[in-house]
Amino acid sequence: MKYLIAGLGNIGEEYKNTRHNVGFMVLDAVAAASNISFKDSRYGFVAEMRYKGASFILLKPSTFMNRSGNAVRYWLQKEKITPENLLVVTDDIAIPTGTMRLRAKGGHGGHNGLASISEVIGTDEYARLRVGIGNDYPRGGQVNYVLGTWTPEELSIMKKRLPLAVEFILSFGTAGCELTMTAFNKAGKKLPDNDSDIRKDR
Repeated sequence: MKYLIAGLGNIGEEYKNTRHNVGFMVLDAVAAASNISFKDSRYGFVAEMRYKGASFILLKPSTFMNRSGNAVRYWLQKEKITPENLLVVTDDIAIPTGTMRLRAKGGHGGHNGLASISEVIGTDEYARLRVGIGNDYPRGGQVNYVLGTWTPEELSIMKKRLPLAVEFILSFGTAGCELTMTAFNKAGKKLPDNDSDIRKDR
């Protein structure tokens, strides 16, 4: 089986360490764990890997967030992957920093990247791994917050959580979405003191 894993973000140095780019951060962690690297390709930076018989196409779109659908549609079509085998990794202001929730489908919740994907591929029935970035901003400050850089404390939390995000993705491609939600969503809601605590919750 072949899977497309799309991590959302914006290209360019000015966006590199911003909260909105957590999808890029997660895919970089997957690539590092598998000792592979991304190549500049059509509509994005792409890496390929295999794990337990499953093939993964990792995509970091270069279209900017609000046109993510163009990149996702191209790579779905190129690799002959159906939306059922698509997983989108995205930031979520509705949950605390570092928490994670896998969902099999759903609305875009005001997220421009998800809205673009759903519109362009013609369905919202695709999995998404929502990674919490918190919402510690004043009224009217959402844009500046999501496009702002991580604080040292937030970055420390995220670095501890990245191994769990990698496990979410690998499990999605080997066990399927439903079993992965059952196995990992409980751990995704908690903020462990260290990575060993993640495994204890499963």
